[in-house]
Amino acid sequence: MYSNKAFAEVSSREEQDVLNYIQGVSAIKKKFLKKALQNFHAISNSPDFKNLKNLKLGQLHLMMENYDEAISYYLKWEDSSLSTNKVLKKNGYHNLGLSYLHKKDYKNAKKYFDKELKLVNDTDTLEIITNKMELANVYYNQYLDETAIPLFVEAYQLAKSFSNIELKQNTSKNLAVVEKNRENFKESVDYYIEYNKWKDSIWNADKIWELTERDKQLAIARKQQEIALQNEKLKRQNIQRKGLVIGASGLLIFIGFLGYFYKKLIKKNKLIITQREELEIANKTKDYLFSVVSHDLRSPINTLKKVHNKLMVQIENEDMLGMQNTANTAIEITEDTFHLLNNVLHWSLEQNNQLLFEQGTYPLQQLVEQTLINFEGIIETKEITLLSELDNEILVNVDKESLKIILRNLFDNAIKYTEEKGTITVKTGIVANNQCYIEIADTGIGIPEERLLKINALRDITIDKIDRSKGVGLGLLLCQTLIKKNKGSLLIESELNKGTKIKVLLPWVSA
Repeated sequence: MYSNKAFAEVSSREEQDVLNYIQGVSAIKKKFLKKALQNFHAISNSPDFKNLKNLKLGQLHLMMENYDEAISYYLKWEDSSLSTNKVLKKNGYHNLGLSYLHKKDYKNAKKYFDKELKLVNDTDTLEIITNKMELANVYYNQYLDETAIPLFVEAYQLAKSFSNIELKQNTSKNLAVVEKNRENFKESVDYYIEYNKWKDSIWNADKIWELTERDKQLAIARKQQEIALQNEKLKRQNIQRKGLVIGASGLLIFIGFLGYFYKKLIKKNKLIITQREELEIANKTKDYLFSVVSHDLRSPINTLKKVHNKLMVQIENEDMLGMQNTANTAIEITEDTFHLLNNVLHWSLEQNNQLLFEQGTYPLQQLVEQTLINFEGIIETKEITLLSELDNEILVNVDKESLKIILRNLFDNAIKYTEEKGTITVKTGIVANNQCYIEIADTGIGIPEERLLKINALRDITIDKIDRSKGVGLGLLLCQTLIKKNKGSLLIESELNKGTKIKVLLPWVSA
């Protein structure tokens, strides 16, 4: 049952081989021989399983009395049996000998029984007796009585000093048959008497076990009766104590109720305080977003209004070149405004824990290239030279969508503040401490030193510490927040009128 469940989850060939072996062995134990055959045939011929597979298939065909098939599989096993352990080798040689014995190929039967005997320890009496009986049967079936009978006798003598009653019974029965065939009837009768004596011993042992089991049940019944009497006595004593216990319990329950209501009151107060703090943060977030929208949207909307008025004049004057330039300006303003609204949305969702965040392992080059595609048009329009040095083997452990938000903001800033025919360089690489980096360098106007200090001071920003008068845009605030959430960091270097270099450090996953 459990191996069937496991089959639905494994994928490698080795795991499938192990499960087929487990099912095959279990099927043999349950005597489901056809099921076992299916499982062992399904095992691959890899070096780890080939020998075990041939051994088990040989055993199965011997049990099904397909002796030719059994011999075929055991011989395949023997060809590569050097690594087989001693116990399995003994079993293999023994079963191969039995298969040949059933085929009346006495020469090969003896050969493999002899091989088995060489592996048997001198102290292992059970295996020695069994092996000698098998060899004796080989000789006896070939009418080689002079060789067979001494082996029967030797097995019988060993069994007499051994504790296994079934072996004593089998060896005495063998000699009874042998002496009967030799017409030594008196000796044959003696051996039959001994055979029946051992048979009776097995029966008597079973009877003794049954009587012992019955005595045990009677002893248990008496003990249970004693326990019942003792329990009755204890019950009477417990009734006498109940009065005192009930009074004490009532007092404890009353104290317990007081404690419970006190804890509930404290918990309720904590919940109210937490909800009040969350409400304050939510209000601050709302106020901040309103201030961003009112401040950052006023300027582009006013500009867009002027651009439209200018466009109307140019239409009246049929100034096609001017209309084209004005339309391009309007598109840029619209894209900036759209980008701002996206940032407002993402910031609002993140601050209210509604921004979906699922970390996974992704190729960094692919994420960077996918983000850059969105800026191909404006890069071409501004005739900016884009240089990229992206390592195609770096894997990062991040939330894919939040990293794209970060990259869109950084690329947007780099393009916005890089003048026409400037250069933007994008690099990726690996640093120490299981980190990789994305570096975006531009030849733009740069950041004043005072504003750069304010930006770098925002690494641990929270909503209740935000102050718009610091002059840091929402885009960089959002980048700092999302980079920190991805267990990374943001490093910015800039020189006025020479350009800006931004490096994002992220967790690196080794391949």
